[in-house]
Amino acid sequence: MLVSTPLGNLGDISARALAALRAADLILCEDTRTTAQLCHAFGIHRPLAALHEHNETARVPALLQMLRAGQCLVLVSDAGTPLISDPGYALARAVIAAGLPISAVPGANAALLALTLSGLPPHPFLFMGFPPARHAARLARFAELRRIEQAGLKATVIWYEAPHRLAASLADLAASFGAREAAVARELTKRFEEIRRAPLPELAAYYATTPARGEITLLIGPAADTPPASAAELDTVLAAALAHQSLRAAVAQASALTGWPRGKVYARALEIKKERAFNEIAATP
Repeated sequence: MLVSTPLGNLGDISARALAALRAADLILCEDTRTTAQLCHAFGIHRPLAALHEHNETARVPALLQMLRAGQCLVLVSDAGTPLISDPGYALARAVIAAGLPISAVPGANAALLALTLSGLPPHPFLFMGFPPARHAARLARFAELRRIEQAGLKATVIWYEAPHRLAASLADLAASFGAREAAVARELTKRFEEIRRAPLPELAAYYATTPARGEITLLIGPAADTPPASAAELDTVLAAALAHQSLRAAVAQASALTGWPRGKVYARALEIKKERAFNEIAATP
């Protein structure tokens, strides 16, 4: 059973979650020390075992055997909903593949709570886990997202981030997305909960000089609606793309950059290629 636990405020735990923990033959958790504190707070005395990214795959066969023998296993993360940027996916997939029953107790989730408090459009949204830790990989991931947005995605995007990388990630987001509306949610449900809402450059400047602490959720709003490029602008983009790309790649790039439908871009690309071929023939002595 997948059991959600509080983000910080113990008052958020549900009666069903407590009942599931008390009935477990074994509680699987990211960090036994963290879950031991939760269990102690509610007088729960059940065996704990660590399940994390370094041992999950190796432990799956033995855990499946326990389930087949009729034992009750409960999986929790350190805080929030299991599997959401936390261990457990490999085990859940294995349980499903084995045809064994699996259930869940819903509860707190930092991404959804931050979304509701951010002031940004609540749907559609796209949750992307943690950004890459390294600067170059982070910029590449953000550039990929920009290309997807240019192809039509309009969604509030959500990441989790470590406090020591927040300033660098915000700087890279500002460089990649400009003055997009954004929010940083910190220490949700805890004593020092904070939601800071501002354009990306402002948030980047603030956290460049103000070290962040605690668990962090980072959100940016959807891309603004922009009118499609003019026919002349389309021709300029297409001409440049056709000079060094295949017809198919040039059409895809021009459509993403200009907002024109791919079918119309393709038709115009064929016209440009015919015009070029005609001009080349006319120029031949």
